[in-house]
Amino acid sequence: MNSESKESGEKYRQTGFQSFFQGRPDFHLNCRTVTGILYLAFFLILATFCLMSFSACKSGSKQNEIVIAGSTSIQPFADEWAELFMKKNSKVTINVQGGGSSGGIMAVKEGTAQIGMSSRELKEDEKDLIEITVAYDGLAIIVHPANPVDNLSLEQVRSIFAGEITNWKVLNGNDKAITVVVREEGSGTRGAFQEMVMGSRRITKKAIVEDSNGVVREIVSRDSNSIGFISLGLVDHRVKAIALDGLQPSEEAIIQGHYHLRRPFLFLVREEPQGLIKEFIDFVLSADIQSMLPQEGLIPVKTIATEESFQD
Repeated sequence: MNSESKESGEKYRQTGFQSFFQGRPDFHLNCRTVTGILYLAFFLILATFCLMSFSACKSGSKQNEIVIAGSTSIQPFADEWAELFMKKNSKVTINVQGGGSSGGIMAVKEGTAQIGMSSRELKEDEKDLIEITVAYDGLAIIVHPANPVDNLSLEQVRSIFAGEITNWKVLNGNDKAITVVVREEGSGTRGAFQEMVMGSRRITKKAIVEDSNGVVREIVSRDSNSIGFISLGLVDHRVKAIALDGLQPSEEAIIQGHYHLRRPFLFLVREEPQGLIKEFIDFVLSADIQSMLPQEGLIPVKTIATEESFQD
């Protein structure tokens, strides 16, 4: 092919390309549009993948986490049980919260906790939940260790907390005004006290109201003229548990039914426990954990069940 033919062919190709583009004025626009669509599709796919991965991780973390909420009487013991369980199951997280028995019941019903804790019997409108008794506890009436009063009748206790007896002198104590310390309404401890001690009588409005057994214990330990009520399992050297009608609160007295201020420690769930929740509840009810309860001032479930069967 000579040089003239080459030049002619080149001109033809250039003219052809120009004609092609001139006939499609939106060619460059379409290229940009297609590129944009491809980028958008890529980012949508990437975002979907990330969202699915996040959801999977979140779902996985929930499957390895238990939230327990409710009674502050049970809380310190549940904390200990949770720590022991997590030591054996390093990938599991158990979050134990307070809030009181009524708060724990509501948390389970609303689904913000998988397990609720109640230190009182359930009311009729709460019995749609499944109750699992994990321990029994005595309710102790406490005073300062320096208080000379060691024994009260149940009626005297009622009168003190109703605000009818206001001086220790009436009870063969010091000539000092009585400081009454109670739990807040809605707490399992107060509910149990109201039911087992006060009955239909109301607690005096002059009482100091606190939101945990630990705070009640702390106040009584610092005020030699105070009186309060807490879980028997939380009684220590800082306070003195007084006898009721001559009976000192103890595991033996509670098991035999002589000391009547006894209540269950309940775990509450919305449906039959499965998976991790069942594993933890079974762990708490295991022989290893139940055998530790007397050292903490609590009574194993089977001990009460066996005693009641024997009495029947």
